[in-house]
Amino acid sequence: MSDRAAFTADRDRARTLLDDDSITALHLGVIRNDETVDTVVARDPASDYDPSIHTLSLLATHIRSVAAEAGADYEAVAADAAAIAGQLDELPIEGAADEIDEATPDSDGAADAGDGSTANAGDETTNPDDEPPNDTA
Repeated sequence: MSDRAAFTADRDRARTLLDDDSITALHLGVIRNDETVDTVVARDPASDYDPSIHTLSLLATHIRSVAAEAGADYEAVAADAAAIAGQLDELPIEGAADEIDEATPDSDGAADAGDGSTANAGDETTNPDDEPPNDTA
């Protein structure tokens, strides 16, 4: 089977999986034109499972699947994925980008400093004159 035929077969299998009324949660990600990532995250509110268990189970399954496909250790894939996740604001993401930002613990109103770091309003910052702050008042 050619690579294109295998891709088409896998895409058709994904469509079949999605066309099932017994689904209680899903994370779907697609890449368009080799650069734009579209995502959909959904969970049936009638499900008895904790949403974080669904999310972590799906993530763990994806990590193991990617590791198997790459012939790599899943711990290394997880570490690489975590490093890339920290750079997601720099990648062209459409779809659930707002939901991703809202779910990120350190994205609570942080201002982008333009250098990959963020600063919150209450965070300590360095003194512009490079002198230690005067804490004796």
